[in-house]
This record gives sequence, structure tokens and C-alpha cells, in this order.
Amino acid sequence: MTSLAHQLKRLALPQNDPNLLTRREVVSLLFDPKDASRMDRSTFFALGCTGLEELMGIEPAFSEFQETLFSQASVGMERSVQSKEVNKKLDAGISLFLTRLSPYFLLKPAQKCIEWLVHRFHIHLYNVDTLLACALPYHETKVFVRVIQLFKLKDPTNRWNWLEGLQVIKPGVPLARGTLITHCYKDLGFMDFICTLVTKSIKGYSGHSGNCAQLRVIFSFYASTIVPALDAVEKVSDTIISKLLPYVQKGLKSSLTDYKAATYMIVCQLAVKVVMEAQLVDILALQISKSLCKEPVLPKEGLGCLIILLQNQKEEFYFLKLFHHFECLCAVTSLVPSLHAMAAVHDISPLLRYLLPHLVHAVVTTDEMETEEPSESTRHGNLFESVLQGLPLSGGLDNTVAKMLLEEYLSQSRLSAEGVTSLNQRLLPLVRLFESKYPGALYMVLEGHVGDISSAEDKNLFHQFISLSMSSGKYQILGDSDTSLVLSLKHPLPSVRHMAVEHLMGIVTSGQGGFDQAFLKEALLERMKDDVPEVVAATLKALEVTGWNMRLSMLKEAVRVLDEPRLLEGNSDLKTCVVWGLLPFLVVTSALPDSPDLQLATCVAQSTIISQHNLTQGWAHGKCIRKWCHNKCLLFFFKRKEADGLLASCLCCLSGETWWNPEKLDTNTCCYLRLLCRLFDVLITGAGQGHMAASFKALMKLLFQVHLSDPLELFKFLSLVWGYGSNLGDQLDCKVNAILQTQALYVGRAILSAQPGKTLTLLASGSSPVVLSLLACLSSPVREVRRAATATLQTLAQVDSSPFHPIIDRLLKTTEELTTGPTHLSQALGKLYEEAVTGTGKGKAWDKKLLVGLEELLLGVQVANCPAYTAKTILRALGEVNGESVLSVLMPVLERLLEQSGPENSTVLKDEALLMQLVLGKYNEQAAPLVVKDQDCLELFIKALGTVSKPYPDIPCFQIIALEQITKAFYSALGDEKVQQRLLGVMFDLLVESRSPACAQTISSVFKGIAVDGELVANELAPAEKPKVTVSVQQTRRSKMLQRKAQDTPQAVPKEGAVSWQRVTLILELLQHKKKLKRPQTLVPALFSLLSRCLETSTVERGNLEYTKQLILGCLLNVCQKLSPDGGPVSKDVLDEDKFNVEVVVQCVRMSDMPQTHHHALLLLGSVAGIFPEKVLHNIMPIFTFMGANIMRLDDTYSFQVINKTVRTVIPALIKSGDGESTAHMEAVVTRILHVFADALPHVPEHRRLPILSQLMSTLGPARFLWVLLLLMFKQHATQTNATDKDAALERDVEFWISVCCEFEVEEQLVSLIKILKYLMALPQDKEDGEKLNKPAMHLVSEKETAEELIFNMEAHSSKELRHFKFLSVSFMAQLLAAGSFVGMDSLQKLQQSLLEEILCYIHTVARCVEENTDKPTGKFWRALLNKAYDVLDKVNALLPTDTFITVMRGLMGNQLPSVRRKAMELLNNKLQQKTQWQEEQVTVLLDLKGDLLAIVGRGHGKVMEEEQAINRQTALYSLKLLCRSFGSDHKEAFVPVLNQAVEIVVSPEEEKNVMGSALLCIAEVASTLKALAIPQLPRLMPAVLQSLTERKEVLSNEIYMLSAVTALQRVTETLPHFISPYLQDTLLQVARLTRVAEKATAAPQLAMRLASLRTTVATKVPTRVLLPTLTKCYSKMVNSKQLGPLMSILKEHIGHMEKDQLTSHQSELTYFFLIALDFRAQHCQGDLEKAKEIEGYVIDCLLAMVMKLSEVSFRPLFFKLFDWCKTESVAKDRLLTFYRLSDSIADRLKGLFVLFAGHLVKPFSDLLRQTNVTKTDEAFFDTEDNIEKRCLLLEYILDCLHKICLYDTQRFVSKERADSLMTPLVDQLENTLGGEEVYQTRVTKHLVPCVGQFCVAVGDDTLWKTLNYQILLKTRHSSSKVRFSALLMLLELASKLRENYMVLLPETIPFLAELMEDECEEVEHQVQKVIHEMETILGEPLQSYF
Repeated sequence: MTSLAHQLKRLALPQNDPNLLTRREVVSLLFDPKDASRMDRSTFFALGCTGLEELMGIEPAFSEFQETLFSQASVGMERSVQSKEVNKKLDAGISLFLTRLSPYFLLKPAQKCIEWLVHRFHIHLYNVDTLLACALPYHETKVFVRVIQLFKLKDPTNRWNWLEGLQVIKPGVPLARGTLITHCYKDLGFMDFICTLVTKSIKGYSGHSGNCAQLRVIFSFYASTIVPALDAVEKVSDTIISKLLPYVQKGLKSSLTDYKAATYMIVCQLAVKVVMEAQLVDILALQISKSLCKEPVLPKEGLGCLIILLQNQKEEFYFLKLFHHFECLCAVTSLVPSLHAMAAVHDISPLLRYLLPHLVHAVVTTDEMETEEPSESTRHGNLFESVLQGLPLSGGLDNTVAKMLLEEYLSQSRLSAEGVTSLNQRLLPLVRLFESKYPGALYMVLEGHVGDISSAEDKNLFHQFISLSMSSGKYQILGDSDTSLVLSLKHPLPSVRHMAVEHLMGIVTSGQGGFDQAFLKEALLERMKDDVPEVVAATLKALEVTGWNMRLSMLKEAVRVLDEPRLLEGNSDLKTCVVWGLLPFLVVTSALPDSPDLQLATCVAQSTIISQHNLTQGWAHGKCIRKWCHNKCLLFFFKRKEADGLLASCLCCLSGETWWNPEKLDTNTCCYLRLLCRLFDVLITGAGQGHMAASFKALMKLLFQVHLSDPLELFKFLSLVWGYGSNLGDQLDCKVNAILQTQALYVGRAILSAQPGKTLTLLASGSSPVVLSLLACLSSPVREVRRAATATLQTLAQVDSSPFHPIIDRLLKTTEELTTGPTHLSQALGKLYEEAVTGTGKGKAWDKKLLVGLEELLLGVQVANCPAYTAKTILRALGEVNGESVLSVLMPVLERLLEQSGPENSTVLKDEALLMQLVLGKYNEQAAPLVVKDQDCLELFIKALGTVSKPYPDIPCFQIIALEQITKAFYSALGDEKVQQRLLGVMFDLLVESRSPACAQTISSVFKGIAVDGELVANELAPAEKPKVTVSVQQTRRSKMLQRKAQDTPQAVPKEGAVSWQRVTLILELLQHKKKLKRPQTLVPALFSLLSRCLETSTVERGNLEYTKQLILGCLLNVCQKLSPDGGPVSKDVLDEDKFNVEVVVQCVRMSDMPQTHHHALLLLGSVAGIFPEKVLHNIMPIFTFMGANIMRLDDTYSFQVINKTVRTVIPALIKSGDGESTAHMEAVVTRILHVFADALPHVPEHRRLPILSQLMSTLGPARFLWVLLLLMFKQHATQTNATDKDAALERDVEFWISVCCEFEVEEQLVSLIKILKYLMALPQDKEDGEKLNKPAMHLVSEKETAEELIFNMEAHSSKELRHFKFLSVSFMAQLLAAGSFVGMDSLQKLQQSLLEEILCYIHTVARCVEENTDKPTGKFWRALLNKAYDVLDKVNALLPTDTFITVMRGLMGNQLPSVRRKAMELLNNKLQQKTQWQEEQVTVLLDLKGDLLAIVGRGHGKVMEEEQAINRQTALYSLKLLCRSFGSDHKEAFVPVLNQAVEIVVSPEEEKNVMGSALLCIAEVASTLKALAIPQLPRLMPAVLQSLTERKEVLSNEIYMLSAVTALQRVTETLPHFISPYLQDTLLQVARLTRVAEKATAAPQLAMRLASLRTTVATKVPTRVLLPTLTKCYSKMVNSKQLGPLMSILKEHIGHMEKDQLTSHQSELTYFFLIALDFRAQHCQGDLEKAKEIEGYVIDCLLAMVMKLSEVSFRPLFFKLFDWCKTESVAKDRLLTFYRLSDSIADRLKGLFVLFAGHLVKPFSDLLRQTNVTKTDEAFFDTEDNIEKRCLLLEYILDCLHKICLYDTQRFVSKERADSLMTPLVDQLENTLGGEEVYQTRVTKHLVPCVGQFCVAVGDDTLWKTLNYQILLKTRHSSSKVRFSALLMLLELASKLRENYMVLLPETIPFLAELMEDECEEVEHQVQKVIHEMETILGEPLQSYF
């Protein structure tokens, strides 16, 4: 378009639009343009007026347009001829109308009005912007798209040109929201348009009052567009801000809530997106503050906007420049409540950070002159108070406020004293409020300013500020800690915290101010949790002096904690304990209604746990919690004794018991007794004084009557109260002080006085606790208690029948003495016992009664139910009563207590611990005879000695108590040596086992004090030994051998070593300081025995043996000095010379390296020299025994140096000493030396072993003797390894042996290995064979034993050890050869050759043993050994150079043993698989092996097992295969014989199948390598392979052979595809058959993979000219077997690989084949539809592969040929099935291209649809029995094909003629119920309905739509409900396909649907509802109004 045209277009007026002059198409919003052209003006006017009237009913404001835009005059008005002024006025009216109409745009009335305006006033041409503004908020609707389509937007200069894309979209896709937002921030004019739209809308509704709710949609659109646009724009420019700012200010000033909210959102988005200038932030903040101040309609939203604005801008802005906005915010009435609500979910700190500094300044700063107007400061103060109370100060704000308060206060230095006073009065509540909320912040600020204030004026102000704090005392400095009270309370040092708590208590006591109750309460509660007891105790004291209010609140809090359900959930015992613990607090002692105890009782009673308990249920209600003396609340408890199950259970526990022992009672019973005791305490206290004494006495009486009615029970209770004061455990949690105890005694006295004689007799009997309790009270330290007890005891003095009568009578005679002191009772009882025992009393009868009475006292203590605290008191009183009878009675008590204090059940009370101490005290000199006589008594004492429990720190351990009883007098009084020996042994055992220093110290003291016989100590040191005699060398050797065997046998226990070294050491330490020792000479044999044990090799060292030796030597020295103080000889009677073994002492000198030991030994020898001079002269020991037994075991550098030096000096001398002898003798000597080292090796420290052996071998020569050392270590491991850690020991030892070898050169290691192999070959096969060769006498030791005999003596070891030794040796060799030091040693070829020869010789030897022992138990061992030998061979093989390796392998393959031959081939195979690069000479040598391998393949060697021979032949074939793979490509001719030999195996019918399989694999490899050279063998190979595959049974039974045969076929076919044509047909037949076999045999996935590979090879490699004829023949043969799938897959893949010219040349041949194959259904598969479907599917897939490669020109004749083929009349109609199935498949593949060929199918489609419709014809279409099934199938194929044609139609295929031809047959199919109901439903839903729906889309003509729709609607009146239901489904499909286009069909559809809504079939009726609902969703219109 030229520029002139552009200019003319801009100048064009709307009235010149040519569309205004034509009526062919009229622009319309609601109607189709063609339909609108047929409607007159009156119709549009009526439509508009109708819409206006409906709108007026909604919004009366539209009534003003009734006389203008919608007047009758406007009908004839044509604006194009009107003047400019008229048009301007008209535009103003239209603009106002559309502005008001915008909120109702989506309503139908509004659209009717727009339709009139478009038709009459052409607003789509004249008022584009106004109409677009009206519709723009609904841009996501389809109506908006209809509006856009009214405009002409093609001109690029049009501002709305960007919406042109919406006009070309036919279905009417709405405007994407993202597009709108993007255009908004890119086109600022459009952004301004949106903002102006809002202001115009507000102006349009300006006359309305309220918030204009109808404009909410406008404001939502405004916010939802501008905010995302700001978010989406990359950078908010100044232009955008300047564009938005005027509208933002208007929004903030507006009174409309929604407009203001939208503006807030925009401001927030601006604040988040961009950092604004300070001035702009100032303006916005001011506007927001003013908006909140004037009309706080959205306080939370406004404050939130302000917070976001402030938090996203620079802080200095609003700290420095916003102070003048402070008053606006302060004026907001709901400021604090709004912020409080926001703080729950948002962070309000940015606003508070701005507000609070100004607020604090306004609060603190004041002008003294402005006193007449205090309202401003008061308002600020109130606001600040509200902020503190209602808002959280987080993020450091609390510190900021505290700092500002202090700084602002300190800045008021100019104020006068009156001003400061006034300021203080104003700030006092505020500061204290702040302190209560944020004490930590104020504390930190005050602490920080303490050291910063220098001037006196500042200090004065600072102290005045501190005085404002309610806890000013918290910050005063304590002199003792130099820090404040608060810090002192939390000081890390306990002493400082203790001092702070005491200071706090002093403050509370003195009533000093400056401390708030909360601080005191918090501080005390926190210190209550202190982990230091002293601090907690001080806190408790401080709590006692606090007021009731604080204590009461803390107690109430404790009750609430105990009432927490989670605390007690699942723990019934704890719950019961809490209940009984709270019950006493229900007792109220004050009548005042606000008394603390009443409040506490009320709190307890109202707790859940008390109110729900059956005992106290209901107490929380009514009048129960009052002063108890004014009502009967306690009676509620007193009178429920029998009714309450809990009390009943408690009483049941108490009944029948002699004592009410709280130590043994359960929790419930204890709680019951506690309640009784406390009630008794309260009642007896109240009954003694006061005006309410009578009430107390009445309650006391009631208590006794209800709960203690039985006198026995009453006195059990009183006995409990009498003695409970001495209970240290306090199980009842009830303190019984001396006053209560005295009162209870007097009550008991009064009650006893009133009891009848019979009751008194019972109470004074031994079964009653009364007498024992009273006697216990006589020991009380309180005189009044003793006095009351004496008075009470007097009431029982008259009971003569009591066993205690003599004791009571004697005691009452000394009443004054009993009252005077508590110790008199013990003295009196001791005197009574002494008189009774000695008979110095009043007479025997009286003495006997006394003894009986005392025994009854002890028996009372013995009773299990007797409280421990009472028993303790009684036993203290009986402290001077000792003897056998006393101990005998108390033994059960001791036994019971010991069981309680055992390790499994250590629950000993403190009273029980004291009781046990007293009982153990009865083990004294007087009771010692009972210990000897009564074994149980002794065992109890020993058990007490072993009881290590110490339950309480202030009571000694029970063990210590028992040990202290073993005094000199007690030990001597025992008399019996066995008992003394037993106790001595127990003490020593305790010394060993105990880890307590106190126990050891006590035992030492006890041992020093008692007089012990030396023989007893000797028995403890060592068991008695037999006297040593001189023995011969042979006997010594035999004994050592027996000892070694005993050590090897796990059940054997060594004779010596029964006493542990620890025990020995401890006993010896005690002997060092023992002076009182009888017969010390008896210790000598035991001490020498111990010394010998120290020096023995076999002794396992425990502890420091050197120290032990020193102790032994010291004890021997002490004995000698005691026996001979002057150093002279002693007589033989005193000490026999033979018992003093000086040789051991001398040996000790030589073997020890400790100077202290030498010193002790020499002192002893010096002393012995004077006693036994001859004994010191003769001693010598071999040096190596000395080294092996001691020094080698030491782990110090000195010992190591000694060994090295000895080795360097002694060993050469020993070797040199044998120079005159033969070499064999010298080697034997060296072997013996090595044997010593090897035997001692396990005892040598691990890090010393390697250096010692390295030095030893370096001295001996490793090449000569390393092999001996290795074999000796092997033997030691094989014969001495413990079975428990066998694997770990082996791994550890092998690692060590390799380390030893690696210390020397590789040559020396190889030499050693060769010698080891030679030695192993020299060893006999088994022990039996060895005994024939070596038969020396067992008791003789040959002087000329060879080194070989010394290494492994056949006599001394078993056959199992021999086998283990051999296996270990060979295994080690394999591991050593794997070491890295052997790699790359090519220079040692000679040694390697020798090693290989030796290992091969050894393998030969072992292999022969394997054959000889096959059926023997040792056969498994020999096979394992052979495998290990092969492993060694593998390692040697890896070290061998390649040339040597090949030569050796060739020799091995000629071995007579099949296993050796096989192993050689396996080694060769490994080498071939590993090696990648070969030299030509090596290749030549390797190819020479081919002959040996072929020899193995072709024949056997000797008489061997057939199975093994087959394995060898398979291995040889595998070797040939690897050779061919490695070298065949360069040496093809060399492998022709291999192929010939393999083919010979394959063609041989008798050949074993596994061998044949290996031969086939070899053929596969060789044939693929030889290529053309393999052709001569094909005539022999292929028939044989194919013939073998036809043998079904053998093939299926041997999967390996089958895989091999298939692999061979595949490789041959791949290599020689042009030469297998003679065998191709058989190959294809076998492939097809085996594929079916593989499909069925799911367990053989490999076979399926190989067959797939073979099929691919045939399909891709065989030429078409060969393959096609063969396939045709195969098809003819296989058509009856129905195994055509694999055949078709081959052809399909072959066609896929064919070139275009090949396909063209063979197309006729392929077409002929496919015509035959497609005729399968008609010719070969009548009656079997499934099989026909399967085979036909294969053929069609194959044909499709060809079709996809054809051009349109070549496909067209093929298709028409197939079309003619199916219509041939002379054949069966089954071809129609095949053809239409094929057509369906072709249509699916060709998609739109198939439409070009489908025109000829329309008529057949129409005919067949009629012929298959049972309503149209009754004739059978097919002549077969399955006529119906075939007709159904044909119908489905036709419908599917037609569906795809319509689906992919882009050429307007369905013309009107074709539509007319197909429409009626298709719709009539709704009536076609062919195949039954289920088939009908499936056909309709899956085939017919989709087909008709797509057919409707393809038609594309609304007239045809109406016809089709009407025909379907007619089917809804069919008589069959199924047809009606299907018709509904089809209608719904049409609506879903046509969508809004279906609107034109809706009027005629509605009546039919209305009829169906009342259908008689319920299913149809439900479907109608569903269809209507779906149509509403699809069309976007409500349809219910039409019904």
C-alpha cells in the first residue's frame, strides 16, 4: 500500500465504509452475519429494548437511556448524515452507557443492547475504544472474541492491531492473559487506557452512594493487569512510574474501598520492584498515612502496604525524612489492633522500626511551658502503652526501644527538678510495662550504660531512670561477686549462685523494695532446677520466707503440672501415687473463704485427677471444700471404708499382717496409711487444745470406729506411729515428730488400760508388734518419748503369760535409768542375757524364761514383715547380746537382706542396710563356733563378703562390714583349718576380683592382723605338687611331646597354672609385710613352683612377670632370713635341701633383663649359699631355651638388641662347630635352631617378629635355609592353629610369611620355592606310607636326624595335619607368586623354568593321587590340592615369557593325563583372551599348536572316562576357535583343516551333542573368518545342521546344541549369503518352526535372540531374487501349519531394506505373493476367526511395509487391483473382510494421502452398511456358520476406515453427494442390533459414534449438519431404549465436535431432549440429564431455561 493510500485511509470516515451499503453480510455480536442480514431493523430494536428493560430491573441508572439511545426516534436515525455536534453528543451518551454497561457485559441483556447499538449506531466503527473498554475486563471469554471480530483491525497503524490474531481463529480462542500483560507494559498508552477505564467507570457511577459494588470487576481487572505487568517488566522505568503515579494518588484519595485496595496492591508491587527516590517514598507514605487517618476502612491493608513500602526502601529515607508523617499514623484509631492482628502472620517490624523511635521521642520530650494542654503527650503515652501491650517487639526492636528510652531520658538534662518529677510520673508505668514485657532488653541496655556514664549529672539521671524500674534491685552490684544480682543468680560458679540466693532471701526477709514478684518467682523457680544441692536447699529456705501468695501460686502451678494428662498417661502406678500425694492437701484448717489452704484445696479438688478418682469423685462440687470442722466432708471419707474398692484393697493388704510395714506395702496402701497418719496428727493436735477440741475428739472417735475398730488393727496402727519416727526411708511421706510420737504413746496407754485381759494377752504376745515397738521407743533420744513408752509398758506388766514378761518386769524396775538415758536399755538387755547364759540369775526356770523372752525378741526381728527401722532399733538395743543362738536366729534375716542386695535386685532401704550392718556384727568371737559347725552360717558370711553393694554413701559397703568382722580373735576362735583356709581363699579372691581400693585396704589390714599358718598361704599360692625327680633326656622329650599334644587338644587342662598371676602377685604383696606367719618354710615349695611357672615357655603371661619374680625372690629371701637369722645352715627337719631349687634361681638370673630382678636373685643366692652351698654350684641352661622362653617375648629395644647380638655371635659359632661334621648334621643343627625360633614366634611381639627373622636368615643365608624356616612356620600353623579363628589366623600368618620372603631377593625366593616343591614331593602320600619309610622307636631320638625329618616328623603328626601342611604350603606359593616383586623379572628365566618344571612334576604327582583316591574320603582334599597346584601354575604362567609359555603348553598337551591336558588348554585359552599384540614368531609357534589340538579333538589318549574326554574335546575346539579369532584373518589357509575336522564331527551321527555344539561354534568362527575358503564344506555342513534341527526331541532336550546350531547358521548365512540358496528353504522352515518353539519356551531368552539375529541376517543378506521364490515355496508348505508369522517378519524386514529400483522390479512378484497371502482367510482358515486375524495381521503388516515405499503412481494400481480382487464374485466374500481391514490399516498409515484413493470406497461403504443392517435386510451376507460374527467384523472395519478417512481429510473429501450417500446408512446403524446387545453397545461407542462425529466435522456444512442432526433426533423416538440411548450418545458427540457451531442446531434439538426427559426408560432419562449438562459445558450456555 502506497503512502497516499495510507493517508486516504486515515482520512476515511466510518460512514464511508462500504459494508454499510450491503446487506449480504451484516456485522452482528449474537448472530451469524448471513442470518443477521435476513433480520429487519425492528427485530434488532425490539431485541435492544428487551435487553434495556432487563437491565433496568437490575440497575435503575439505565433508565435515562430509554429516551435517547433506545427511543423510538433512534430507529430511523442514521448518524452518518448527522452533524458533528450531534455525533459528539451521541458519542458521549454511548460512552456513558457502555461505561455503565461494562459490569454487566456478560449478561444476555447487555449483549442484546450492544447488538442494537452495533446495528443502529455502528459503534464498532465509531466507538471502537469505548466498546473495547466495555469488553476488555472480560478478555478471557469468548464473547470478548466476538466483540473483537466486529472491528476492522488489519491496518498496522491501528492501536488495536495487536488483537487482529483473535479475528482469524474460527473457534474463538480467548485472548491469552500473558499477551494482555505483555502489551500493557510494552505499550504505555494501553496502560494509560486501562487506568483511564477505571476513572471513567468511577465517574460513570459517581451519582451512586456507597462503595459501588458493581465496579468490583473493573477494579479487579485493573489490579490483576497492572500488578502482573509491573512484575513482568524487567525494569520499571521512570516513565512507567510517572504514568501510574496520578492514578495511584487518585486511588489513595478515593473513598471506594475496592479502588483503594487495588491501589495498595500497585504501590506494594512498585515498592518490591524498584527502589524509589526519597521524595517519592515520602509522598506515597504520606498519602497512605492520610488515607488511613481519614477513612480507616482498610486499616490492615493500608498498614500492610506501608510496611512493604518501608521494608523494601532504604532505611535512611524513613528514619530521616518521614518524621512529619508520624502524627498521621498516630491518629489512626485502629492502629494497634490492626498491627496486632497482622503480627500473628506477618513481620511488622519495618513499620515499628519507623514508628517507635518517634513515638518514644514524643513521649519523653516535653515542654514545661505547655502544661495547660497535656492531651498530646497523654495521647502519645497511651499509644506507646498500647504498642507495648499489644505488639511483639522482635528483631532487636526491644533493644532499640530500651536504648531510645534511656537516651531520650538522659537527654532531658535541661529540665528542672519539677520537670524531672513530672517526667518520672509519666514514664513510670511505661517503663515498668516495658520491663515486664522485655526485661532482657532493658537489662542489657542498663548493663551497657553502667560503665559509660562519667558526669555526676548523667549518673543522677541514670539512677533516677533505674528507680523507674520495678526491679531496680536486680541491677545493684553485689560486693562479693562484682556483678549484678541477676548475673549472680546465673553465675557458672555454684558458690556465687548460692550467695545470690541467700542475698535474695535477705531482701525478701527485710522487705526491701525494687523487686517485682514475677522476678522473685522466676528466680526462685529457676534456682529450684539447679544441679547443685546446696543452691536448691538455699532456694527452698528462701521459698519458706516468701509470702503465701507466691508460694500459693507456685503450689497451684505444681498441681496443674501434676494434672497434665500426658504426664500420667499409661502409668497407673504414678497416677495412684499422685492421687495419694494430693489427698492431704484437701484438709482445710482455716474458716476464711480466701485462705491460702482453702484455695489450694479447691485447686487440688478441681484437678482432673482428683475429680475423676472414685475416692474423691464429686468433691470439687457442692460444699465439700470448706472448713472441715463446720461440715462433714471428712466423714465422706471416714464412712466409705467398706464402699470404696480402693480402701477395701488397702485393708485387704493390711489384714493378717503382724506389722503394718510401709516398707513392704504397695503404693495405694501406703497412701491410705499416710492419710490415716496425717489425719491422726491433725485430730490429736486439735483435740488437745482450743475451742474445737470436742469436734476433734468426735472425729477421732469416728476415725477409730470406722477404720480402726479392731483393737489389734488399732495397735498395729499405733505401733506404726510409735516407731515411724526412726524410719529413714519415709515411705509414707509423713513426718512423725517426737510430739506426735509421745501423744500416740499416751493414747495407746489409755486404750491399753481399757482393754480386757484377753486382748492384753494377745497384744503382749510374740505375734503382736506392741512390745517390740515400745522397746524401740525406749531407745529414743527424746526423754519424753522414753517416759511415755515406759508408762505405756507398765500397762502390760500384769500380763504374766507374755513371753516378754521377765524382760518387762526387769526393765520396769529401772524406770528412772530408762528415762534418763537411751543407752540403758542396751546395757540392761546385755546384763540380762549374761545372767541367763551364765546361770547367775534368780534360778534356772527364770533364766530359761529370760532366754525365751530374748529369743522372742530376736524372732520378732526375724519376722519378714517386721519393719527394718524397728528391727534396727531392737538390734541396737541387743548390741551386747552375742552368741551362737543369737546368730542362729538372725541368719534368716541376713539371708533375706543379702538376697535383696544382690546384683539382680539391689533394692535395699537405708534402714535395711543399717540392719544388715548390725546382723553382720553378730559374727564375732562368741559366735565363731557356729560358723564352724553350721555350713549355712559360713556360706552366708561368705556371701556377705561377696556383696559389693553400697546403696548409701554414709554406710560402708556390706563387703567392708563383713571383712571387718574377721578379727584376730574371731579368726583364731574358728579353730578349724578348713574354715580358716576357706575364709583366707575368699579374701584373696576378693582381692583379685575387687576394683575397690577400700576393699583392698581392708583386706590388707585384716591379713596383717590375723595369725596365719604358712601352709594355708602356700595352698593358696599353688596346688600341691608332686616331688620332682631326675629324668632322662628321652623322658623329657616325651613329656614335652605329650604336653604339646595336650595343648593341641581343646579338652586338655594344664596341670599347672591353676592360680592366676594376678592372684599370686596380690598374695605375695601381702606376704611382703606379714610378720605373724607360722611355719614360713612351708611356703618354699610353692614359691619355687611359682618361680618355675614364671620361667616356663608354655605359661601364658598375665601382668608383669618381672615384678612377680621379684616378689617371689623377695619372699624366699624373707623365709631364709626367718629360718636362719644368722645365715648359717638349718637342719633338714626345718627345710629339706631338695625343696630349694637353686637352678631355677640361676635360670632366672640368665633369663631376666631387669636389674631389680638380678638384684633380688643375687641376694637370695647369697643367702642360700650359706644354707645350701652345694646347690649353687651346678647349673647351666641352653642359650636358645633362654631366648625362646623369655627374651623373645619382651617388647623393648634392649631385649631386641640382646637377641640380635646373640644371633650374630652364637649362631656362627654353632655353625662353625659343626664344620668337622657332615653338612647334613650341620643343617640338622640349624634346623633345630630354627625350630626354637619358630616355636617361640607366636609369643614374640608382632612388630619384633620380622626384624628377628630377617636378622636370623641374613646370618644363616636365605638361599640355603629360608625354605626350612617357611616350612617350619607352615607346620606350626597347620598343627597349632585354634579352630575358632582359623580364617583370621591364616590370613594374618600368610601376610607375615610373605613379608618375611619379601625381605630377600627374588632369586632367593624362587630357589626357596623350588626346594619347597622338592620337599613336598619327597613327603609320603599319607601317614601310613610314611610309617613304612620311617620307623624309629618312639622312645629313642636319633642323633643323626636329617633336616627333612626335623621339619615334619611323620610320627608326631596325624594324617590330617600332613594334608593341612601340604595344602598350606601350596596355597602360600600361589599367594607369594602373586606379589608385585615378581613382575617384570625376565632375567630369571632359568629359575622360572626350573620352578615351572617342578610345579608340573608336582601337578603330575598330585593328579596321580587324585586318581588313586577318587573313591576315598581324601579324594576331595587331593582335588582341592590339585586346584591349588593349578593356581600356582597359573601364577607361574603369568610370570613366564610368551615364548617359554608356548613351548611348555605344547609339552603339557601331550601329557597322558586328561586333566593336565585340559589345564594346559585352559591356560592357553586364558593367554589368548588376554594377549592383544603378538609377534610374528610367536604367532607361528602358536599356529603349530593347531595340530596338537586337532589331535585331541579327533581322538582320545589312553583309557579315560568318556565324559572327561568330551570335556577335553570341547576345550580343544574352544582353543581352536580362539586361535582362529586371533590369527585366522591373516592365516586363513591354516584353518581349513580345522573346519574340515569340525564338519566331520557335525556330520557324524554318533557324536555327543555337547561336542557337536562346540564344533558348531568353532565352525561359526572359522567360517566367518575363512569366508570363500569355507564354501567347499557347505554341502556337507548345511544338510547335517538342518537335519539335526529337524530331530525335535534331541533339539529340545539340548538347549546348548540348539543355540550352537542357530549361531552356526547365522554366521554362515552372514558370511556366505550368496551360496546358501540350496539350503535356504529348509533354513526358513526351521527358523519359522524354532521361532514358535522359542515363543513357547519362555525360559530360553538366548534362543529367541539368536533366532531374531538369524532372521535379520536372512532378510538383509540374501538377495531378493533368491529370497522371494523361496518364501513363496515356504508359504505353500507352511500355510497349513499356520506358522507364517516368522516368515512374514523376514519378508517385512527384507522389504524395508530394499532399494526403490529393486522394489519396482520385483513389485509384480510381490503383488502376486501378497494376493495369495491375503487370500489366507478365504482359502485356509474358515471357521477360525482368531487364527485368521493373527495370520492376516502378519501379512497386512508386511504389505504395509511395501506400501510405505511405493509412490502414488505405483500404489494406485495396486490398490485398485486389491479392490477388484475383493469384489471377485467367484470367490468367498471373506475377501471383503481382508480388504477393508487392509484399507483401515493403510488409511491409518497414509493418513491424509489415503483420501486421494478413497473415492471409490464411498459407494461400497454405503451398500455394505445397508447390507449389514439387520433392519434393512434379513439375508445372510456370508454363507458360513459364523455369518453374524463376520458381518460384525466387516461393519467394524468399514466404520473404522471411514473414521480415519474423515479424521485425516484435508481435501474436503466429504462432498454433499458423498455425504448424502453415507449419512442415512450411517445413522441407520443406530438401529442395527447385529451381534447381540453387548456387541451392539461396543460397536456404537467405539466405532459408530466416533465415525459419525468425525464425519460431521468433515462435512463442514451447516445445512448438512441440520439434516444429520435431525436424522439422529428422529432415532430418539425409536421404540428401543437402547437405540434411544445410542442416539443420545451420538448427539453428545456431535455437540462436542461442533462446539459453538452446534448452537444453530439447538432449537430443533431441545424439543426432542424434552421428550426424552420424560422417557419411560430410567437409563435414557439419566443419560438425557448427562447430555444436557455436557452440552451446557461445551456450549457455555445454560439450557435448563429452555425446558
